[in-house]
Amino acid sequence: MIAQLRGTIVRTDDQQTILDVHGVGYAVNISGRTQGQLGTMAGEVTLLTEMQVREDSMTLFGFLDLAERDAFRLLITVQGVGAKAAMAILSVLSPSDLTNAIVAGDKAMVARADGVGPKIAQRVVNELGEKIGKITSLGGALAIGDAGGGMAGGATGGFDGAAAGLFSDAVSALVNLGYGRAEAHSAVMRVQAKLGGDNLSDVIAAALREMGA
Repeated sequence: MIAQLRGTIVRTDDQQTILDVHGVGYAVNISGRTQGQLGTMAGEVTLLTEMQVREDSMTLFGFLDLAERDAFRLLITVQGVGAKAAMAILSVLSPSDLTNAIVAGDKAMVARADGVGPKIAQRVVNELGEKIGKITSLGGALAIGDAGGGMAGGATGGFDGAAAGLFSDAVSALVNLGYGRAEAHSAVMRVQAKLGGDNLSDVIAAALREMGA
């Protein structure tokens, strides 16, 4: 399995780049966001890769960072989401934006991707929402236990360590009280950004006041 390539870009267009590695040209499929980033880079570049093997083909997908690669791995675990749809989603959403959309239950954000309809977007939000619920903090990155990989970003509002756990617990508590996940997520984010705090009850109370206001 090819896990990483380092070489010189020969050509990049239509979300595919040709990478020259010691005289061998590798065709690597990339997201629109990665294509934009590669356009600003000169010299040798390193791409993390995932290889999909079919009976009649071998296809490489490339990523500039672990967060995007792990988001890709997570997306293709969703029923009905293949590599093409996963790359389309990552073309319009950064890994942190994707995580926020899942936590907030915002299928409309996911459906912005070409070829991803509302049913598939809802499935992404539902199926990955269960995994996002198992997030734990690891050195400031967000690790999704069921996915086997890390996903940097804002599922816990960009907070680290104990604050990230507190954020997740507060949102869950508000959802259990009957509030919408998106509403709870926004309220707790505003409270922690304004007040900080390390007491779960205080954060929940402040979030309730925030939503009441």
